[in-house]
Amino acid sequence: MQLIKKLCKPSQIICFIIPVIIITLFFSNFATAAVKITDIDFIGEAILPTGLSFQNTELGGLSGITYDAKSNLYYAISDDRGQKAPARFYTLKIDLSQGKLTKNGVVPVKITTLLDVNNQTFKPNTTDTEGIALTNQATLFISSEGDVQRFINPFIQKFSLASGQIISTLPIPNKFLPNQKSLRGIRNNLAFESLTITPDNKTLFTATENASIQDGAAAKPSRGTNCRILQYNLANNQPEQEFLYQTEPITPLFNFTGRFDSGLTDLLALDNQGHFLSLERSFTGLGLAISLFQVSLENADNIHKIDSLSTVDITKIKPVKKKLLLDLQTLDVALDNIEGLTLGAKLPDGQTSLILVSDNNFNKLQRTQILAFKLKLESPLDRLLHLLRIPRNR
Repeated sequence: MQLIKKLCKPSQIICFIIPVIIITLFFSNFATAAVKITDIDFIGEAILPTGLSFQNTELGGLSGITYDAKSNLYYAISDDRGQKAPARFYTLKIDLSQGKLTKNGVVPVKITTLLDVNNQTFKPNTTDTEGIALTNQATLFISSEGDVQRFINPFIQKFSLASGQIISTLPIPNKFLPNQKSLRGIRNNLAFESLTITPDNKTLFTATENASIQDGAAAKPSRGTNCRILQYNLANNQPEQEFLYQTEPITPLFNFTGRFDSGLTDLLALDNQGHFLSLERSFTGLGLAISLFQVSLENADNIHKIDSLSTVDITKIKPVKKKLLLDLQTLDVALDNIEGLTLGAKLPDGQTSLILVSDNNFNKLQRTQILAFKLKLESPLDRLLHLLRIPRNR
């Protein structure tokens, strides 16, 4: 410091020291810094009609999607239970080169059939594949909700991207597995709908779409539900933490006694520190309410040792933090059954794209809908450069 004083004027010393302090403080807090979304813009829609045949297979049931930046391709899982074709995922091209998605901007390029431990296709009605996440090793994790009524357990399994062959299976805690007395476990068709991996490929997250039987009631009109986020350590493939995620209560426009489905349909990891996008979808029988939330695990309680939320004072449990990012009902778009999301290709202006897909249920009254958005992401580095007034080249 004495040498600096001899060589520099006091004002120069201050100009030298302050950035050093800022940088030191920044990196000391880097591990907990969040990626934030500061803006979101709708940039287009594409529709694939129900009944579309591709490689002699009807395309549909898109329940989850993941992006491969190396090949600029997207992989979308179908939740067909083997009624149209064996369990499978589709490879799609999505053209965002003009900074928007046009009506002809989505093209299917391949179908990959999933193969079991015997290198055979899965038998009909043994899977309900809903979530999909790409690793950095040319493999995919895929989740299945199983079938409670047939006593088929849910699974999270790793498959080869190239061949569709199963590689390994993650263990699922007993509290999620249904039993014959229906006193415990997931509800039918309301289980592991979501799947995401952190950018460092060290952690995988899934979540129940609704509360398990022992954790409370399923979502009803004007009442949310208690979902669990389940965290896996991919170094040892073991579950290690769980968190309470509470969905928003949805009030239907009209009073009715028909079908009401509402829940958490997907999660998307934004960074390695527990910050996500979540997708909540509600079908009221008279329309769809779909919302995107920014989610943080910061200060949320780890509830993995609590087998039943109905036996504790849930008001004393800190759930994950949620902040509404976008109510899709505000868009000038007729919404379909949106269930999956992924960060996509970089746009021409350097911003990040977000892709949402819908599950058409192979219903002629529905469509496979792909929506594209532009996200303005602010990383810790962006905040530092802004603080130091240094422009960042994109």
